[in-house]
Amino acid sequence: MPLYNRLKEHRARLGVNQQEMGALAGVSRQTISQIERGDYSPSVTLALKLARICGVTVEDIFSYQEDERDESK
Repeated sequence: MPLYNRLKEHRARLGVNQQEMGALAGVSRQTISQIERGDYSPSVTLALKLARICGVTVEDIFSYQEDERDESK
C-alpha cells in the first residue's frame, strides 16, 4: 500500500532542513528522512503535526494510491 508524500517540497518551502523539521515535529532527522524517501509511514498524529507545521492539510502532503493488483479482488 504505497503512501506517497510531498514532505520534502513543503519542508523546502518553509526553508528548514530535516533536522529542524524533526525538532519542530518532535522526531529525529532520520524519521523525516525515512518519511521523505517513502520508507516509513507516519502515524496519524505525526502526519497531522507535519501538516500543521507546513500550514497545509494532510492531503496536501500525503496521498495513498491503491495497488492495481489489489483492486481486482
